[in-house]
Amino acid sequence: MRKHSYSMVFVAVFLLLFTFTPSIHADSGKTYGVGTDSLHVRSSPDFDAEIVGKVNSGDTVTAFDEKHGWVQTYYDGQEVWVASQYLFETDEVIVQEQETSNSNSSIKITEDSVHLRTGAGTDHKVLALAANGDTYDLVETSGDWHKVKLDDGSTAWVASWLTNQPTTSKETSSSKKQSNSSANNTTKKSSSNSSGQPLAGYNIMLDPSHGGKDPGAIGINGEQEKDFALEYANVVAQKLRNQGATVLLTRSTDTYVSLEDRVNISEAYWTDAFISIHFNAFTSNASNGVSTHYYSNDADYELAQHIQAGLDKHTSLRSRGTEKDPYHVLRENSDASVLVELGFLTNPNDLSIIHSSNHSSAVADAISEGLSEFLNN
Repeated sequence: MRKHSYSMVFVAVFLLLFTFTPSIHADSGKTYGVGTDSLHVRSSPDFDAEIVGKVNSGDTVTAFDEKHGWVQTYYDGQEVWVASQYLFETDEVIVQEQETSNSNSSIKITEDSVHLRTGAGTDHKVLALAANGDTYDLVETSGDWHKVKLDDGSTAWVASWLTNQPTTSKETSSSKKQSNSSANNTTKKSSSNSSGQPLAGYNIMLDPSHGGKDPGAIGINGEQEKDFALEYANVVAQKLRNQGATVLLTRSTDTYVSLEDRVNISEAYWTDAFISIHFNAFTSNASNGVSTHYYSNDADYELAQHIQAGLDKHTSLRSRGTEKDPYHVLRENSDASVLVELGFLTNPNDLSIIHSSNHSSAVADAISEGLSEFLNN
């Protein structure tokens, strides 16, 4: 009788465990946070693989294997895969929310024409504009945003990197801070456009993907996407500057920058075009070629068409065309933005060409030409 009771208890516990299993878990390995909403969980490391579920911002994923830009984990008892570009290591992300006394703490705006918003993020509605030198009582801080009290007693949120109390690292904060008014006063399509500088007067944001703790895709010889992305971004940047553009990078060294911060950096400037630089990978070494990705069907699509046309013209790799994708740096970006995949690190032929300086130069020519066509039409 006692043995039967133990069996019943075991069955009950077993059922409870499966009833309340977290959406994603694993026994060991690195723990990642999910950096976007509605991230698809797939049956294999392929964007064309079957979708078996989804996770959202704030969820965590514990990995037991990683390859080609994907993380393997468990989902409802199944072995599944999640794209690593939407994840971040939770032990290195610091998000603080603190209440502060109005009478003891205040912040000062350090830039011109700074947006005061209804919430902590660039996707929230703008309530008003603050001027350089304006001071507000600080109510609380959440991540990279300060909640302040306005003169009428209401509250609003302001990006911390536009104040005298930035919450990001010194390097990232200094990259973000740019006078909106001085950028706004840039003269578009200046007369120098007709004298060999077709991009004069335009501000271009280049986004070298991954970096720091995030290697991105891993190539045949263990080479990492983050290194190629930064190398190519510097070549493209020099080409664009030679064409008269003002070029900024979301990172200039091997540092980790979150997807949210990449968008924030772009939107802190008067950005005319945002280009995220990536390299592809796949489980099969037969996959190859270059492609351009966009999210919206207006300016993003038009920019993607021009960039891909340039890649088709100037590079020797197979054209994979343009594709609409909900990548965070595109979906959450209000600037005209695209993401370029400049070859497969897992394909021997692609990788040999990627190593060639001729390819990086051709990519720079392609992007320069595509931007010129897009911005001057």
